[in-house]
Amino acid sequence: MLRINTERRLFNGVCNTQLNSLVNHRNLSYKSHEESHSVWFPPPPPLSPSSSKSVVRTVCSLVCQSYYQQQTHFKSSPTQLKLSIGSEYLMAEEAITVVASLADEAGSMVALSFFYWAIGFARFRHFMRFYVVAATSMIENGNSERAHEVMRCMVRNLAEIGRLKEAVSMVIEMRNQGLDPCTHTLNCVLNVATEMGSIELARKVFVEMSERGAFPDACTFKILITSYCKINDISQVDKWLTAMLDKGYFVDNATCTLVLAAFCEKGNVNRALWFFYKMIGMGLKPNVINFTTLINGLCKKGRVKQAFELLEEMVRKGWKPNVYTHTILIDGMCKKGWTNKAFRLFLKLIRSESYKPNVHTYTAMISGYCKEGKVNRAEMLLNRMHEQGLVPNEDTYTTLVSGHCKSGNLSRAYELMDEMSKEGSPPNMCTHNAIIDGLFRKGRVQEAYKHLEVSLKQGLEADEVTYTILIMQKCKQSDIKHALVIFSKMIKIGIKPDIHLYTTLISGFARIKRMEESERLFDDAVKHGLVPTKETYTSMICGYCRDGKVDSATKLFERMSEHGCVPDSITYCALISGLCKGSKLDEARSHYDAMMDKGLSPCEVTRLTIAYEYCKVNDSRTAMKVLDRLEKKLWVRTVNTLVRKLCSEKKVETAASFLHNLIDKDKNLDRITHTAFVTACYDSENYAIVSDISERISKGIG
Repeated sequence: MLRINTERRLFNGVCNTQLNSLVNHRNLSYKSHEESHSVWFPPPPPLSPSSSKSVVRTVCSLVCQSYYQQQTHFKSSPTQLKLSIGSEYLMAEEAITVVASLADEAGSMVALSFFYWAIGFARFRHFMRFYVVAATSMIENGNSERAHEVMRCMVRNLAEIGRLKEAVSMVIEMRNQGLDPCTHTLNCVLNVATEMGSIELARKVFVEMSERGAFPDACTFKILITSYCKINDISQVDKWLTAMLDKGYFVDNATCTLVLAAFCEKGNVNRALWFFYKMIGMGLKPNVINFTTLINGLCKKGRVKQAFELLEEMVRKGWKPNVYTHTILIDGMCKKGWTNKAFRLFLKLIRSESYKPNVHTYTAMISGYCKEGKVNRAEMLLNRMHEQGLVPNEDTYTTLVSGHCKSGNLSRAYELMDEMSKEGSPPNMCTHNAIIDGLFRKGRVQEAYKHLEVSLKQGLEADEVTYTILIMQKCKQSDIKHALVIFSKMIKIGIKPDIHLYTTLISGFARIKRMEESERLFDDAVKHGLVPTKETYTSMICGYCRDGKVDSATKLFERMSEHGCVPDSITYCALISGLCKGSKLDEARSHYDAMMDKGLSPCEVTRLTIAYEYCKVNDSRTAMKVLDRLEKKLWVRTVNTLVRKLCSEKKVETAASFLHNLIDKDKNLDRITHTAFVTACYDSENYAIVSDISERISKGIG
């Protein structure tokens, strides 16, 4: 290839002047023939007109003279060769004859020199038969390597005018002319196809050319893996990556980073970790970017502790974390609620001689404080940024605006918006969304709508967050009808709702016991490829239980694992309460035990509900077993409430059994509980029970 490029430059330098005058002397009105899409190989065109023969002979002579002169006089000046061609010009059909004649009479290299000169002109560059004849001539000379070079040029150049499929078909058909597919050409076709976004065509070419003898190499797989990474098709990335590893091919650091980022972007961090260590086992020496990509993926999943373990491994391997690595960790800790730990790392970065916190680092730390409502500390960091000469960006200001809005300080939020404009960064839609949401939170509904109108008049467009805020407001007002109108408008203008928005609507319908609409929205979200979250399932389960459809709630609870959702205490409590109300105590008890086994703590309503339901069926022993799994503090609080509830319903004997256990565990009996019990006993004339309890309390029996 180096030799060809050298010869090509030499040829161009010597005879460009002569050939250009030959081609461009007249005002060209030439239009190349439209070629048939069927694959065929025509014979060289006849040289009937004498003028055409003369042009072909002249060009061939000029090319040979120029080529051989350059071979013998490497340092000769291009201006030494003078030749006047007259007023004739070279046509596409004549170019075919020239390249064929040169290949036959002077050899492949001379023909190739002319070929490269010719494709500098559009009428030759986009003329398929020119490539076919040139390649066929090379094949006849036994030079298949140069024939492939011509085919690769054809693929690249015809792709420019949207004829990629036609060019690919010709490359494959050339096998019938004795040109077997090769890996280099396969990779060229895949590169061009993927660059043009024709990934499906690339996949088909891979299959067909591989079957015809073009053996894929590491570069082949890299092209496909990279293209699928760019469109976030994680299943195809996994497929081609597995195929590549099965072949024993090595993945370089750049490809490794792309794959890790793709897996992490889709939340498949475990798969990313497996691949990462698989590559290390195959000899990959991971760099800072590889490690940082994985650390970022872990932090986004909330696995900050594991991210720090990976950081330690990175340091052990001799790599120093940079400011981006630290920023990711700080952001991860802040989102986890570990703001104090994040600030210690932030201070470490400030004191560092190697790296200093940048705008993104400050923004992450400010975001952490704003989420905790510590806006004063966030403001302190903003001042520190100015002292360090750092200019806050839109994200920095928007984060602070949002923090002040959530804390109710809308006046400061407006001041920050003015600062943004003064510093040349006008508030974007995200900033306005924060203000609108803050106004709704304060109950200033009309002002919120007015602010939205002002932002739209400024040329901004409502985004997904804007519509979500408006829909949530309507749902809070139980105005589901208008919430759906806004939702439909959002879809109509091309904004795709996320699962969070679907969950908001599902919850809104569930609260008013319209589960058919909730089901429709749930199915619609899944149909559009969205993955229901734990909150989505919990909203549905709460709705079913509220509507008395406990069986439907149980079935949906069992489906949570299909989407990788793990129920939390809220989910369990909703289902347990529903089962209790449906008198399905055994099922409720089963889920209660499963919940406790997972270390989840039931809320007070759930604790009280399940114990009380057992008491209602005169099974206080089981109720006691249920409560015995609680830690002492929760147990005492629940039993106190249960005793008072039983007393209010004159179930003093059952209340007495719990009260005796309460005295055993807590000598300081709650006065309200004791008063409620005594009152209930007197009202029901159970004086003996009161006497027994009073005696135990007075003796301090524990």
